[in-house]
Amino acid sequence: MVQAGTLHLVDPDLLGVIESRGSIALTAKLLPLAREGFGLPNVATPDAIRGVDMTVHSAPGWNGDPDVSVRLYRPKLRDAELPCVLHMHGGGFVVGNTAAHEAAHRMLSLDLQCAVVSVEYRLAPETPFPGPVDDGYAALTWLWAQAPALGIDRARIGVSGESAGGGLAAGLALLARDRGEFPLLFQHLTYPMIDDRTCTRQDQNAFTGEFIWTRDSNHFGWASFLGALPGSDGISPYAAAARATDLAGLPPTFIATGALDLFVDENVVYATRLMRAGVPTELHVYSGAYHGFSFAPQAAVTLKAQRDSREALSRWFAGSGAT
Repeated sequence: MVQAGTLHLVDPDLLGVIESRGSIALTAKLLPLAREGFGLPNVATPDAIRGVDMTVHSAPGWNGDPDVSVRLYRPKLRDAELPCVLHMHGGGFVVGNTAAHEAAHRMLSLDLQCAVVSVEYRLAPETPFPGPVDDGYAALTWLWAQAPALGIDRARIGVSGESAGGGLAAGLALLARDRGEFPLLFQHLTYPMIDDRTCTRQDQNAFTGEFIWTRDSNHFGWASFLGALPGSDGISPYAAAARATDLAGLPPTFIATGALDLFVDENVVYATRLMRAGVPTELHVYSGAYHGFSFAPQAAVTLKAQRDSREALSRWFAGSGAT
């Protein structure tokens, strides 16, 4: 199938990112270079620097795995118990780190007066599934145990992530539901990478995946993470949340994606399935937006997506929920 050219569909505010970054062409040979060059706009406002504390902690590894480093952001001079976002960073399962999100997490913590726990999970292919998901669950276990001492409200803890981090957050939500140890208030997923079968679909959406994150990179990311060919039988739903046959009982869900994003179809289908399973679900699809459009932080569509994201979190934080 020949992909249709989609440049004419891109929001004009987002064209500069394409010109400066191009598309990611990930291979095993290029992976070290991609890791070295990975980064996000990382300039926090002076208020966010002054008004938010950041500390680094170590969560015991799951089932004998290495300890997991986590960054905790929390606003200063806040006495009441805080709601908390447990965040899994993006990067196709193979690149990325918590440091790249420091500015965003400082500003989120200040704006919403919440805590943010950012998880330094192990990357594939060196650590394939279930390692990165186990690292997320180890961080959630640590957070739940330490919440009283950290001034965090256990009834207002949710998971979030973007791209591969959104996929890991979705897998964590399924795992938390099934193990029944830690009830989550929400899952907040930004263009989540949740279905390895997108790599092998015969009816590909010709208007997606041209920019930033391509089909070739998607195949490399999934193969690295799964340790198997994407689309193979027997893939765990904790690795690829779209593989789950039962979505009932998951926490309220926010999903945001772009109309030109390679993941738009899998994201829309997942949102529809969540709604059909009785899960309160909010879905946003942004016209003219490709995967990773937040690389253009001043674009109108990025600012709108950020407002939608913040409003969803604010609504969840406003209710106390139940432990």
